[in-house]
Amino acid sequence: MSEDWAGYVFKAIEGRRSVRNFLPKKPDREIILKILQAGIWAPSGHNNQPWRFVIVSDDKVKEEISKLTIYSGLVKKAPVLIGVFLEKKAMYHQIKDHQSAGACLQNMMLAAYSLGLGTCWLGEIVKNEEKVKALLELPQEEYELCAFLALGFPNDKSKRAGRKPLSTFILKEMS
Repeated sequence: MSEDWAGYVFKAIEGRRSVRNFLPKKPDREIILKILQAGIWAPSGHNNQPWRFVIVSDDKVKEEISKLTIYSGLVKKAPVLIGVFLEKKAMYHQIKDHQSAGACLQNMMLAAYSLGLGTCWLGEIVKNEEKVKALLELPQEEYELCAFLALGFPNDKSKRAGRKPLSTFILKEMS
């Protein structure tokens, strides 16, 4: 891989941040599908690709979803919400499949950033998984809620939160 590409990847990783304020303009469907396409290229155990998506831009549905999370204001303001679920019959190991869903979400967030969009990963809503699935008319027994991704054009000029020094995270180095 050329250094140019490596530079772009690191720029996206370090530049992406959680966006909580959006412009009211909704991204085109083609852009949303491109972001989902990036998500499905995430790694998964046995290449099982268990993730499934629900795209929500309807204001009434967003209003109902907002009642199921402490981040109600963000949910209502986001032009698009992407629900990320795991299809249970495609799963082979719960922890590994949830890790794959995390990689899927990260791919989508990086893709959105590269397209000039902002995202915010909303995981707290899983505490109301059954209510979310009922609201979205999904069979309770077939899917597992992982998160929602708020998506839109950023209207937020705040700076990205910093990171602790790398040395803080290294427990041991065994060479």
